[in-house]
Order: sequence, then structure tokens, then C-alpha cells
Amino acid sequence: MKKKQNNFISISPPAPPPESVPSSKSLPELPLPTSDEKVPEQYYPNSETSKTQILSENQNKSGIYMWKNKINGKRYIGSSENLSNRLLFYYSPSKINSVLQQSKSYICSAIIKYGLQDFSLEIMEYCEPEKLLIREKYYIDLGTEYNIIKDPTLPPMSGRQHSDESKQIMSDNNKGENNPMFGKNHSNETKQIMSDAKQGITG
Repeated sequence: MKKKQNNFISISPPAPPPESVPSSKSLPELPLPTSDEKVPEQYYPNSETSKTQILSENQNKSGIYMWKNKINGKRYIGSSENLSNRLLFYYSPSKINSVLQQSKSYICSAIIKYGLQDFSLEIMEYCEPEKLLIREKYYIDLGTEYNIIKDPTLPPMSGRQHSDESKQIMSDNNKGENNPMFGKNHSNETKQIMSDAKQGITG
């Protein structure tokens, strides 16, 4: 007697509906960098421990710099014909406190409060001195929290007084024979500071 054969047909599970299949069209698109975004020329994650490197690498260089508070993310944009000389100011608590005794400066107050170890420094770009104010405004317009003056391109004869920071630096450059500027013409850095002061840049 022959055994009956079970003629079972194997049936595959139904395919999932089209809407449940991931599609490249349904995935969120990641934002692409724009042509306006610029990688900084230099980046120093700890401004305190990188002091020697910062001053050495930026001597006699003209450009735009940015302090960034690593605690709260707030930023300050500045510029100088000699970045090394300008940045040296921020390493002098006595000069910073002298400025704060005469007026407010958000960046100076923050450096005193947090210390430079909590600030990174970025050299956004090196550029010709005549382009400094235009490029500085470009970066300020991208967003800053510590800048008091938002438009450094205002006419230089706007009637504003010297900023307290500029007064302090110019005072340091006029203390007598012991100062390297005694009997000499203003350096490019001093000229830049006085130019900043005419434009009302108070930090």
C-alpha cells in the first residue's frame, strides 16, 4: 500500500508595505556646509597653556581673532594689525582690571571671572590691515555675545571717546624712558588701537 504524499506548498511571508521600507527620500538630510563657513587659520583649545605658542605664531600678523568661552559658548570677535601685541593685553589681569574700573567690557569681565583656561582662541583669518574692519564686522554679524560695538566700520570721526582699553594701552606706551616707545613714532599696533578707539570699540 502506497503512502500518501503531502503536497505542501511553501509560502513566503508577505512583503512589508512600501511605506514601511526605509527610503533615502524619507531620511532627514544633514545640513551641508555653506561656502560662507570658514575653517579658522589657527585654533588654541586652552588659551592659558598656549600663551607662548599664541604670541609666537601671531607676531607681526594682521587678522581677526575670536575668544570663545568653553563654559557657556559665548564669543568675542576682535581684530589687530599685530595680533600678538593685541592678544598680550588679555594676559595682564592688572591692565584688564584697570579697564573695568573705568567702564564695562563684557570680554574683560568674563576673562577675569572664568580665567583664560576656560577660553579657546581662534584666529579666524589673516588679512591685510585695510580689510580688518570689514572682515571683523563680517564675523560679528555671524553672532557674538561679548561684543558691545556691533559695527566696527562706523566712520572713524564718529565723535566717540577713546575706549578705556585703548586708553590703558596707550598710557602704558607713554610712561617715560623705560618704555620702548619713548622718543619713537607710534607702532602699527598703537595706531590700530587708536583707530579702534575712534570707532568706539570698547570690547
